[in-house]
Amino acid sequence: MAALSFPTDLLVKAQGTGLGIKLAIFDVDGVLTDGRIYISETGEDFKAFSTLDGHGLKSLQQVGITPVIITGRDSPAVRRRVADLGLAHAVYGARDKLAAAEPLLSALGVSWGEVAAMGDDWPDLPLMTRAAFACAPPGAHPEVLAVAHHVTRAAGGHGAARECCDLLLMASGHYERLLNAHHATLDGGRP
Repeated sequence: MAALSFPTDLLVKAQGTGLGIKLAIFDVDGVLTDGRIYISETGEDFKAFSTLDGHGLKSLQQVGITPVIITGRDSPAVRRRVADLGLAHAVYGARDKLAAAEPLLSALGVSWGEVAAMGDDWPDLPLMTRAAFACAPPGAHPEVLAVAHHVTRAAGGHGAARECCDLLLMASGHYERLLNAHHATLDGGRP
């Protein structure tokens, strides 16, 4: 039995329309990070990522929900994190996130009724208002909070994306199976 739970009406909304959620779009700054940008005197920028979020994104991949990164900035740190997680789809430096998302959805044969989106600021609004399910961290801009179906308890960069992933996993019926697999020992027995 899972310790985590969400209200039934939220789980139903997180199922999307038709065939369920097939793709989940995540912003980076303010969602996968705390939104702060550290720039050194040499111009390098540094970002801190949560391992909880990384595990959530990888879990989505395991169940056939494609995680996608669409970010307005481009940095070596973000590219490294995306590569480390083995994410196949990312758009960096997207000035227009909707224009970045549309060809990707088309190429993957996914409709907006099968998309979840998580963002924290105005550039994310076109994605969040079209997606079947939208999440935001609690520190998001008020206009983003107003359109989100779920505002996470966890802050951006501190497990907010993981909470969204867990919600999608529960809504799709995969959460408990994945959790139980982690309870088993390497030899297949119970601890």
